Amino acid sequence: MQELRKKVEEAEKQLAPQFQKIEKIAQYNSEKVLKAFHDHRVSDAHFTSTTGYGYNDYGRDTIEKIFAQVLGSEDALVRVQFISGTHALTVALFAYLRPGDTLLSITGKPYDTLDEVIGIVDNPSSLKSFGVQYEQIDLIDNDFDEKQIQERLKQKKVKLIEIQRSKGYSTRKSITMDKIKRIVKVIREVDKDVIIMVDNCYCEFVSTKEPTEVGVDVMVGSLIKNLGGGIAPNGAYIAGRHDLVELAAERLTVPGEGREVGPTLGINKSFLQGLFLAPSVVASSLKTAVLTSYLLEQMGYEVEPSYKEERADIVQNIIFHNREDLIRYCQGIQMASPIDSFAIPQPADMPGYNDQIIMAAGCFTQGSSIELSCDGPLREPFIAYQQGSITYEYGRLGIMQAIENLNSQRNELDR
Repeated sequence: MQELRKKVEEAEKQLAPQFQKIEKIAQYNSEKVLKAFHDHRVSDAHFTSTTGYGYNDYGRDTIEKIFAQVLGSEDALVRVQFISGTHALTVALFAYLRPGDTLLSITGKPYDTLDEVIGIVDNPSSLKSFGVQYEQIDLIDNDFDEKQIQERLKQKKVKLIEIQRSKGYSTRKSITMDKIKRIVKVIREVDKDVIIMVDNCYCEFVSTKEPTEVGVDVMVGSLIKNLGGGIAPNGAYIAGRHDLVELAAERLTVPGEGREVGPTLGINKSFLQGLFLAPSVVASSLKTAVLTSYLLEQMGYEVEPSYKEERADIVQNIIFHNREDLIRYCQGIQMASPIDSFAIPQPADMPGYNDQIIMAAGCFTQGSSIELSCDGPLREPFIAYQQGSITYEYGRLGIMQAIENLNSQRNELDR
């Protein structure tokens, strides 16, 4: 381990320019968050809780105004009633789409957990079962197929275009803000009314802008990822145009009541504190990802993105090309976790996934992706999808343990 520590220290010297860039973005986003807190005069009165119907929840309503301001959106719905990012995406899709409408994904097939929501995998409660049609256009060389997108929009009417920024369990690159800005312009040249919706999970605060600041109509994210700052125990948000946020609120709760109901059950302080810490936590996650990329590349593994590349999300891919290294690496991450460090992750079937998944996540919040975690489907080319770390120091320790576990496997094979 001492030799590995020296390698990490040397890596950190080489990575100083990348770390400085990350810190600069964190400073910018911290100022943005602090300004929103000041503008909305946050006090401990906003920490109060409601139960039952949740009428007149002063803290909840202020939180949604703060999120809207920070995200550059007209409005935002930020609720404890969302159980996950997938749930928030589902609420949004069912809010905006009607029988006979067409949903078009322009980043290829969405994340696995949306397969049954859309109807790619049969489910009697899917959008497909309600008569919503689904189409997709794949990326070309990790970029939007602008020509095909425009040609499709000139044909039969599309109601909603879905863009998934993060790669999910795919081998493509994640989508940068520059690409989002450009494709919005391309779409609007043909159709000024189609709803452009972005799945922004894993991407908030990675740059200085968010999708709704470059023309996207609505975006969705989870609070056990970036914006929860490792503090929010659950929840998600939908942010964008006021009319679309209102539709989503009525789908989440009840038509006619919408956002006026929904008790906070003591969550307000966690949401506010999580958002306050989020720029720093995202920076720690990015530094951990950059260090991982550098070290694993030095060891001869394929990585994506490279430590030098611009990042769109907090996810770091390590392409192992064999089952054993993927499992061993994830097990090493678990060993360095604060919770259940003694557990040994094994591949298993999971709801919403077609392949067995191995997941390392010794987290304070179950399933939290902003805490250091690593997972991947047991299928070629055996990619580990690593994300998070509330602090860089803990992330650094986690990566060292995972590498040590990989090296021990190599040594066993050599013997």
